[in-house]
This record gives sequence, structure tokens and C-alpha cells, in this order.
Amino acid sequence: MKIQHLIPAIGIAVLLLQGCRSHTVSRLSPDQVVDLSGKWNDTDSKLVAEEMVKDALARPWRSNFQTRKNKQPVVIVGIISNKTDEYIQVETFINDVQREWINTGFVRVVQNSVLREAIRKERGDQQQFASEETQKKFGKELGADYMMFGTVINTPDVQGKKRLNVYQVDLQLADMETNEIVWIGNKKIKKYITN
Repeated sequence: MKIQHLIPAIGIAVLLLQGCRSHTVSRLSPDQVVDLSGKWNDTDSKLVAEEMVKDALARPWRSNFQTRKNKQPVVIVGIISNKTDEYIQVETFINDVQREWINTGFVRVVQNSVLREAIRKERGDQQQFASEETQKKFGKELGADYMMFGTVINTPDVQGKKRLNVYQVDLQLADMETNEIVWIGNKKIKKYITN
């Protein structure tokens, strides 16, 4: 048999063998911890959000505010910057933090500046296109009393086939009127990876 006739046959055989590889997908509970790479993941985001909000609420700023104003404080989650050497979905972490604040029932949370503009645009459209009894009025927004902001950083340490990922999340809560920092939180996560 000539080599010219073998090349297409070999190509077809390779394609058939590749198609025979097994590929499985398993459904997991969203609460199940799975850490494949040792990088920041959904479990880290959720755990850090829970612990940071819990710590913030345990500090005196909230009771001091409620004593002075006789109402729940309003919090906005501002910029949380990714200063790591890897890609982190910071928006997911911000959503986890907002959810924790809201679920405590101790504070009220308002939308960040980007989404607030989308809401204002919709409110403007309502002035023109919605019935008068269902239009939402301008000038009724809830102003934030406190803004949370911070950073996520990491300091990887690599030696041969071993790697240590250390993540540090630093968050602060500032009074919107006075710029006073009323709470500073810090959470570290260490992950040891061997190949």
C-alpha cells in the first residue's frame, strides 16, 4: 500500500480514538467545597464575605449609629480592588458581601454607582412611558451612611512543585459624612498546593 493512501486512514483512526475519550460531568451541591487549582474561588468569596460582615456588625459603630439616629444604618459596597496576580471576579465577591449585609437584617444596602445609573435611566423612562400611578419619582433615593471598600491581595510562594497561596482581604467601612473609618477588617486564607 502506498504511503499516500495510509495518511488519510491514519487521520481517520486518530479522530476516532479522540472521540472515544471519556468525558464525565458530575453535578455537585453549590455548597460543596471543591478546590482544583488552589486559586481564589467561590468558597473563598463566600466564607470571607460571611466572616467580614459578621466581624463588622460585632463592632460598636452600628450600635452607636442606631443610638444617635434611631434607625438602621445604610451601607453601600464600593470598590474592592483585585491586587492579586490572578484573575478574580471581584463582582462576585461584592455580591457575596452585599448578600451577607442584607441577610443579617441589621443594615440596609443601596446600589453601587454603576447600577444606580441604570436604575436612574429606568426611572427617567418611567416618567415618559409608565402610567402616572406607577411611575417612581426622582429624589426619593436612600443615601448611604457608610461605604465599604478594600482590596484582595496575594503573596504566592513557590518552591519546585510546591506552592503556597496566601490571600489577604482588607476591607474598611467609612462614614459618608465625616470620612471617619469606623471599622477595618482583615481576613487571610492560606492554600498549600503540591503537584
